[in-house]
Amino acid sequence: MKITRRTFAHGLTASAAFATLPRIGSGQATHVDRMLGYCIVGLGRISMGHFMPACKISQKSRVTALVSGHRDKADKMAAQYNVPVKSIYGYENFDEIATNPDIDAVYIALPNNMHAEYTIRAAKAGKHVLCEKPMATTVKDSEDMIAACKTASKKLMIAYRCQYEPVNLRAIELIRSGKLGSIQAIESANGFIEHAGEWRLSKKMAGGGPLLDVGIYSLNACRYLTGEEPVQIAGYSTVVDHDGRFNEVEENDCWTMRFPSGVVASCNTTYGANMPGFYRVHGSKGMLHMEPAFSYEGIHLKAQIHGESPIEMQEPGKDPDQFVREADYFADCVFQNKEPKTNGEEGLRDMRYMSEILKSGGRTLG
Repeated sequence: MKITRRTFAHGLTASAAFATLPRIGSGQATHVDRMLGYCIVGLGRISMGHFMPACKISQKSRVTALVSGHRDKADKMAAQYNVPVKSIYGYENFDEIATNPDIDAVYIALPNNMHAEYTIRAAKAGKHVLCEKPMATTVKDSEDMIAACKTASKKLMIAYRCQYEPVNLRAIELIRSGKLGSIQAIESANGFIEHAGEWRLSKKMAGGGPLLDVGIYSLNACRYLTGEEPVQIAGYSTVVDHDGRFNEVEENDCWTMRFPSGVVASCNTTYGANMPGFYRVHGSKGMLHMEPAFSYEGIHLKAQIHGESPIEMQEPGKDPDQFVREADYFADCVFQNKEPKTNGEEGLRDMRYMSEILKSGGRTLG
């Protein structure tokens, strides 16, 4: 399906679910006492290409420190974001962030198997934590992350940016309002071709294959769309391309979930084919289709309600707006002492479900 960039459908009423989201790039500052200082832990594609540029245009968040094993890269980024030399750290002296008053929180964008260690160390250093998904590579590590942040009285948020994105929030509103009638089934898929040599193909570093990387979007979406937790899960894992890439992790994962209301979800994820992320929700009064559903920009919704005009909505703005919303939401949680919607417990639930999916398919998590 070819998606062209569109603005909001004519006459579409903005929903209360996203009316309070910050206006990105509006030029109108939202009053806050100060900006949240983020220490970026791991200078990779998602941090340098998305999260840090978001902080540059944010009105509530800023980059105040960097942690990297590559000093030349850190120096280059520090120059771009006005980070002083004293606020550049390596992994060996990471714990020294405790004495830096310019750091309020850390943003962890490391390989999956490093999430737990640096979340726990950050909490012990007295810093709040925004951690990329998946939360960790094992259920035990996820539980330890939650415990460490609770002991230190620090916030822990998992970076489920789609839960703060207005078109996904509109989809939730349409479902919860009953516009689609009684929901019967959900279909979702997300995947891409992974190339040899990437750390995601290492079981030790990634914890598993595409499920932990991109399949988690479908899993989390089924949960936030229904507002329910699955009561039954069945999964399958396979390798089709025996070319050496998948000696440690699976290439494909497929699973079904049954929810308490009777909704059945069917999901697929892969590292062997380009599979644009989407979900489709079938109800007794109509159907909702989101494609792309999980991209960094251009998220697009179409809904057909029996007897009504079609509903269509496209995400306003461009990358890195989703990361601005995410970073600023966490800033509000810190400054207003609110528990994040996608807290550690939310991440832990997905970890437990992914463990069950992989076990059902003859694989293990971590």
